[in-house]
Amino acid sequence: MSNIDVDDHSLISSARVEGTAVYDRRAEKIGTIHSVMIDKVSGQVRFAILSFGGIFGIGARVYPLPWALLDYDPKLRGYSLSVTREDVEAAPYMALDKADRPHEVPEPAYRHWDEYL
Repeated sequence: MSNIDVDDHSLISSARVEGTAVYDRRAEKIGTIHSVMIDKVSGQVRFAILSFGGIFGIGARVYPLPWALLDYDPKLRGYSLSVTREDVEAAPYMALDKADRPHEVPEPAYRHWDEYL
């Protein structure tokens, strides 16, 4: 028998995280979580892939954000960042392939956020 309490609201399915709104430090919506990147060895979520821009997903960019930058805000019913939209737009971004998966990018895209952690 599992010790996991299904009513424990500190746990959430990745399917429910995807599509959740993300707000900047001014509480302005800047996008949504496209997906989460999980470390295969540790099992820990390492990055959230933030999607914004474009129309109906066409032309949208996706940005890898370290999971540690995101805080869930129950009042906003979404994740908040301590950075601005402009900070995110200045970061390296990723492309989506035909299967809607983020392409791997060189380490500098992930390393961009080190100064914010």
